[in-house]
Amino acid sequence: MTATREQAQTLLEQLAGPQATLRDDQWTAIEALVVHRRRALVVQRTGWGKSAVYFIAAKLLRAEGRGPTVIVSPLLALMRNQVQAAARAGVRAATINSSNVADWQDVHRAVGTGDLDVLLVSPERLNNPDFRDDVLPALARDAGLVVIDEAHCVSDWGHDFRPDYRRIRTLIGELGSGIPVLATTATANDRVVDDVRSQLGVGGGEAGGDALVLRGGLDRESLRLSVVKAGNPAQRAAWLAAHLDTLPGSGIIYTLTVAQANDVAAMLRERGHEIAAYTGATEAAEREQLEGDLLANRVKALVATSALGMGFDKPDLGFVVHLGAPASPIAYYQQVGRAGRSTESAEVVLLPGAEDREVWRYFASVAFPSEPMVRNVIRALETDRPQSTPALEPLVDLNRTRLEMVLKVLDVDGAVRRVKGGWVGTGEPWEYDEERYRRLDEARGREQQAMLDYLATDECRMTFLRRQLNDPELADSEKCGRCDNCTGAHYDATVDESAAEETRQRLMRPGVEITPRRQWPSGLAKLGVSLSGKISEGPGAGRAIGRLTDLGWGARLRAVLDGPDAEAPDDLVRAAVDVLAAWKWDTRPTAVMGLDSERHPLLIESLVARLADLGRLTNLGSLAYAVERRPVTAANSAYRVAALDGSWEMPDLSDLGGPLLLVDDLVDSGWTMTMAARVLRQAGAPEVLPFAIAAVS
Repeated sequence: MTATREQAQTLLEQLAGPQATLRDDQWTAIEALVVHRRRALVVQRTGWGKSAVYFIAAKLLRAEGRGPTVIVSPLLALMRNQVQAAARAGVRAATINSSNVADWQDVHRAVGTGDLDVLLVSPERLNNPDFRDDVLPALARDAGLVVIDEAHCVSDWGHDFRPDYRRIRTLIGELGSGIPVLATTATANDRVVDDVRSQLGVGGGEAGGDALVLRGGLDRESLRLSVVKAGNPAQRAAWLAAHLDTLPGSGIIYTLTVAQANDVAAMLRERGHEIAAYTGATEAAEREQLEGDLLANRVKALVATSALGMGFDKPDLGFVVHLGAPASPIAYYQQVGRAGRSTESAEVVLLPGAEDREVWRYFASVAFPSEPMVRNVIRALETDRPQSTPALEPLVDLNRTRLEMVLKVLDVDGAVRRVKGGWVGTGEPWEYDEERYRRLDEARGREQQAMLDYLATDECRMTFLRRQLNDPELADSEKCGRCDNCTGAHYDATVDESAAEETRQRLMRPGVEITPRRQWPSGLAKLGVSLSGKISEGPGAGRAIGRLTDLGWGARLRAVLDGPDAEAPDDLVRAAVDVLAAWKWDTRPTAVMGLDSERHPLLIESLVARLADLGRLTNLGSLAYAVERRPVTAANSAYRVAALDGSWEMPDLSDLGGPLLLVDDLVDSGWTMTMAARVLRQAGAPEVLPFAIAAVS
């Protein structure tokens, strides 16, 4: 071995243990980056060791006096795993993302002083004004290596998922001479590989003409793939509840929507399973705790959306179940790749539903608005001063999520620019790329049909997925010998009728669980709030009548909350009573109190009075706002908690003999309930049980 390869082997042993051996193809990639300063695209299956390549390369380049490595990484769970892995190899790594706002300045300084080997950033951070203008230019000039992890997100297919991934092309174009670039992914077919090449100049084009492209085989020897057609949503959920304990170890249950994840998690907990929900709406600190619970097998499963996916590393994950089919085989392969990385066998079960196609159509329909809507956004920014996203909302016919996506795409295209204080128009001409969006729709249609074909095929399921991913090592007529079609061992799809009906009643009745916050957001000390770690004085588990997004109660709840303030209507009171009657609390509440409200004071006051009368509870009125209360506008959790601190007058609850039911109109982030419950606990309430008319998600 060359001296450099010996050093790489030593670093690998630090990273993965003394038994680890550097593969020839791993060394080929490292040599291309460190010795030859080339650009490389590595498409290898989950568990191959892509992170080892860039951490070893980063350390070797640092030893040569090169600058820090910049890793563009898409998910918080992935960043956390990467920072921990870097530390094992003696690599000094830090991250800048939405969960550590209070640490950003310290990280910026560490970059400037050369005290970091690796900086992990989200693609969105590339266009934060401070980072873009003050930090990024020096990184682009002095970086030792730039890594784009999960590079399939760079592809056209990923634009509506993370528009800021398109900005990476600009970053790479501004790199100093001789700075190597590595793009990595486990899920890329020929179309995605070609698109990544053109986007990044990796493996093709003038900038990357001599680049290295490494594509390996995508077979996963431990996965046993199965499809179970168990019927409607209630029947599928009942099937899962009946079979969950037979699945090996702990695992992940994927759903297509946040609402479904929460509903299924609540139903499984009622059946006695140790389960928690994990979605894009889950707070960063709580996500970290839930990941730890799954890693330590303290839960049987996390019921998750795609928020728990790329890069989450639990080598002994025993199973992955999908309640509903993802919209493409590529997305499906990405998610099932979480299982069986160090086990001989792992179960992968797909429970498709007839409604899956409606979900696919919905997400496709909101991917990117029509040209007139986009033109409205551009016109709204034809002013002399920046406008924030909330200020723009009333001016354009788009909700917050779609508006933010449009602004990001327009920013990447140069029509608008993000600055301190919001967004401004650039005055540059902008063309609606109808051809690209047409190609996207056609690609979606093909990949959705491929997913339907996967459900119906009688051939080897692993071979089917590998063909969809253009696996270069797939041989003709190859079979995995493990899936249900290869072995003939199919799960029984029969569902007990009484269990299915019980599940249907559970999913259709009013009432959704409000999961309490368990962990304070990081960085509060820097904002003058002395709270950290686990929450000890927060509320218990709560309930809401329904979600604003529910098919059943959603429209009625939106009508009540969007309309003028009025007394609680009878149907709302009856639903609230039904929810409270079904609540299996350890100790029944003895009193009820409302949260002070600027939007719906009469609605909350009347509902509190009716519940007190019907439930024979002491009516304690409202938890009043403090005179010095500050308006809460921040979306970031740490700043939100800081703004809520001191928002209410401290009541006297020293004589309260039991739990207190706390009523609000709407639960979104959960921090208002958490901070209000803290005040009530400090005032003498032995327990606070949250109750809301509606939950956002």
